[in-house]
Amino acid sequence: MIRYALRCECGHTFDSWFADSAAYDSQHARKLVTCPLCESANVEKAIMAPRLARKGKSKNHDGAETLPVTQAPTERTAPLMMAPQERELVAKLRELREHVTKTAENVGQRFSNEARKMHYGDTEHRAIYGEATSDEARALLEEGIDVTPLPVLPDERN
Repeated sequence: MIRYALRCECGHTFDSWFADSAAYDSQHARKLVTCPLCESANVEKAIMAPRLARKGKSKNHDGAETLPVTQAPTERTAPLMMAPQERELVAKLRELREHVTKTAENVGQRFSNEARKMHYGDTEHRAIYGEATSDEARALLEEGIDVTPLPVLPDERN
C-alpha cells in the first residue's frame, strides 16, 4: 500500500491510500480521487516527506507489524501547527473514528479473515475494524476487498 499527499485546485491538502501507484493513476484518470472538503476531482500529488519508522506499533503473533484498518474511508495526519481548515478536518476525522469504533465490531487480528468471510458470503456483512499487516491489507485489496486504514490523528502520535 502507498499513501500519497494530495492537493486539490482549491489548495486543500489531504492524504489517501492506494494499493500501488498504478491504482492511483487509474482512479485519478477516472476522476475517482476527489477532495474531501470541496469534492473537486482536479487533484494532484503534493510534495511529501518520507515517513520514518516510529516506536509503538503493535506486532501480531508472527512478529509482523500491524496497522489499524477498517472498512471506512481515508487516513489523515496533520502537522502540529494547523490552519483552521485542517483543525476542522481533524475534528471530522476524530468524529469518523469515534463513530467507527462505537458502531463497528473490533475483530482485532482476525480482521483479514473476517473481511474475506464477508466478501465471499461465508458470514453476514457487518461493520468491522481491527488490525492487519501491510501485506495482509495489500492481499485483501488485490482480492477486491475494500479496506482503509482508520484515521490516525496528530494528538495520537505524541
